[in-house]
This record gives sequence, C-alpha cells and structure tokens, in this order.
Amino acid sequence: MTAAPGSPTSPTASHPPWLGLAAAGLVTLLLLLGVGALGIVGDGGRDDAPYLLAPVVAVVGVLLARLSPHGSAVALGAAAGVVVAVALGWLVVGLPAGASALDVVGVSGMYAVLYAGAAWLCLRRSRAR
Repeated sequence: MTAAPGSPTSPTASHPPWLGLAAAGLVTLLLLLGVGALGIVGDGGRDDAPYLLAPVVAVVGVLLARLSPHGSAVALGAAAGVVVAVALGWLVVGLPAGASALDVVGVSGMYAVLYAGAAWLCLRRSRAR
C-alpha cells in the first residue's frame, strides 16, 4: 500500500525540493549582484532598494513553509510577484532621470521568470511520486 502524495508517510513529504531551492538561491544571488553592482533602475543606489523585498519574501516564505515543496513554490511565486509589482510601481510613479523603461521591464521580467521557474521546479517536486 502506498501513501497518498503529501501525507506524512509519503516519500515526497519529507524531502525538500532541493533543485528548486538551489535555482532560487542562484536567482537571489544574481538579483543581489545585479542590484548591488549594476543597478536595475538607472545607476542603482536607493532606487533599487524595493527589489530587495523579493529575496526577503522568498527566504521568509520558504522558511515559514518549512521547506515543503508546495509552500516553497508559493513563496517563490510570491517573490516573482514582488519583482513584477516593483517594476509596475516604477512605471506608474515614474522612473528617475536616466532610467530606461525598457531596461526596467526587461530586467524585472527576467528576474520574475527566473523566480517563477524556481517555483515550478518546487511544484514539480510536490507532484512527484
């Protein structure tokens, strides 16, 4: 008799989604390096600070989910949503001088897709048998 997926005796219930979490760690590192060294909005500085909410949401969410595959996927999806919300916020409020809307949309879209991909990897783990 096999246990239902997600039950405490299921093989997937006790194993965190390592591939998805590793991908999320790389995305977070890339985001931190991009914000710190290059800047997303203009030349960086304080204008990029809201983008740092995405890694915070990802880390806190994954820890609150206790590394469960489904909870980690939700947390990483929320991090992707934060990146999109920050970019939309800049477009609505107005970009600082020297910032390109195309750059903000492109780079933010890249980070959102990468976080969404990491979430998908976690979700795949939650559906694995």
